[in-house]
Order: sequence, then C-alpha cells, then structure tokens
Amino acid sequence: MIRIVIIDDHAVVREGLKAALIKHGYEIVAEAATITEARAQIAHVNPDVIVVDLNMPDGSGFDLISWARGVSRSLGIVVLTLGDTDAHLIAAMNAGASSFILKSAPMSELIAAIDYSTHSPMSFSAQGLSVAIKASRRGFELTAREFDVLALLPSGASTKAIACALFLSQATIKTHLASIFRKLEVSNRTAAVTKARKHDLLVD
Repeated sequence: MIRIVIIDDHAVVREGLKAALIKHGYEIVAEAATITEARAQIAHVNPDVIVVDLNMPDGSGFDLISWARGVSRSLGIVVLTLGDTDAHLIAAMNAGASSFILKSAPMSELIAAIDYSTHSPMSFSAQGLSVAIKASRRGFELTAREFDVLALLPSGASTKAIACALFLSQATIKTHLASIFRKLEVSNRTAAVTKARKHDLLVD
C-alpha cells in the first residue's frame, strides 16, 4: 500500500483529499498544515509520496520540495496547486517534483500522478509541459491549462466539447480562449491555430 503525507494549509482540502485517497486504496500516514510540520512528519513517517500545495503560511512549497528531494531520491513528490502558470510548473520541475496537478483537475489525474511518482520519482510529469517550455522560451507565457485548450482547437471542437473534455465549465473555457487570443495577439480560433503552428506550439 502506498503511504502518503498530505501537505496543505486548508483543513477542508486535507480532509477531502484524505477521504478520496483512502477510498482509492492509499494509506494516509500523516498530514501537515505548514512547512515546519511537513518536514517533521516526512522525517518521522518516511512516506512513499507527499502531496503538497505551493502556498504555505510559513514559506514556499518550492523550498519544501527542494528539501524533500534532498532527503530522498525515491520519494514521490506530487504538487497539487491553484498556481496555473508556466512559472509555477517549471519551478516545481526544477525544485525536484515528480508531478504537477491543478486542484481543478479530476481525481483520476491526481491518482495517475501519484502512481507515476512512485514509479518514476526523479522524472517529471505534467500536462502541457513540453509546449509550456517552448512557449516560455518564445515569451507567449501561456499557462498549462491554456495549452490544453489550445491543443483542442485544431479539431474544431465546440466550447461545450472542450469544456467536457477538460472537465471545466464553458465559462472557464471562454475565459481561457480570451486569454489565449490576447497572448497570441489574434482575434479568433483559426488565427490562434495558425500562429500556434507557426511557432511550433501544437503537436499534430
């Protein structure tokens, strides 16, 4: 059984994650609401995986990730955050995380990330990683979730279809589309796809 420590400063989030993960067959061996508590728990229980938020009351989650990776190369480190930016994603990778998941993602993605981290703790998995790195180099600064939306545009999928595919609301998809158009300096989907292909942001 995979042994997990949940690290988040919100009790409601910890309780929700604990219940869901136990239901999926994992063992929650400890919880922590601060970086100080997290370090003590990790040292005490020696977990297989930690699920950690980036925003902590006594410091940055990136510092905790770097410390934890320094303690163990076999520890699975899953980032679960609201920080939907390329900067967050790339910083988590550089700090030593194994996986990066948004709190808005479905539980199936978190389960996949936990399982991935136990098998390949020293590698890094995240949706939109390769294109996020390419885009950050080009200065477009699209978020990982915006890349997910962008990747579905060439298929001609409707806003409703994209929302269903990504488990998001249509309003959220419209917000992402507006942001994509602004960042790519285009006015519609066709122009966005054309420019994305021109700059190698889409994998056909």
